[in-house]
Amino acid sequence: MRWTPHVTVACVIEHQGQFLLVEELSNNKRVLNQPAGHLEPNETLVEAAIREALEETAWQVEVTGLLGFYTYTSPHNQTCYHRWCFIAKPVRHMQQRELDPAILQALWLDADAIRQQQKRLRSPMVLQAIEDYLAGVRYPLALLNEHPPHAEHPPG
Repeated sequence: MRWTPHVTVACVIEHQGQFLLVEELSNNKRVLNQPAGHLEPNETLVEAAIREALEETAWQVEVTGLLGFYTYTSPHNQTCYHRWCFIAKPVRHMQQRELDPAILQALWLDADAIRQQQKRLRSPMVLQAIEDYLAGVRYPLALLNEHPPHAEHPPG
């Protein structure tokens, strides 16, 4: 049997004390999450984070830093998620863009409102990332050494 963790990305997006979250269905329950999803073939972690934010919230974002690397094993399906969480700032809202079918809505909430809805969070990583952000945790993107998978590699 081969164990394969799932590589995911997420963005903590804050503007004027409000955090951009998505409400989505997970295991037939309405849950709150950061814009997040799986890394797809031929994209870097940062590209995946930008894509997921746009697909799930209709916001174009600029990734400004790395918040951290989080792991979580879901009690529902025993899947281990390896989550690269980025800090991003909102750049432009594309109001006419349709959200991913799994997303019920994108919404802005302050930290207290998110804490009050802790039982509705998709995983403990959601609140942990916000608390880390509020505590000033920041890592430069230069910490990542991503060779774009779509770039040609010189021989040798």
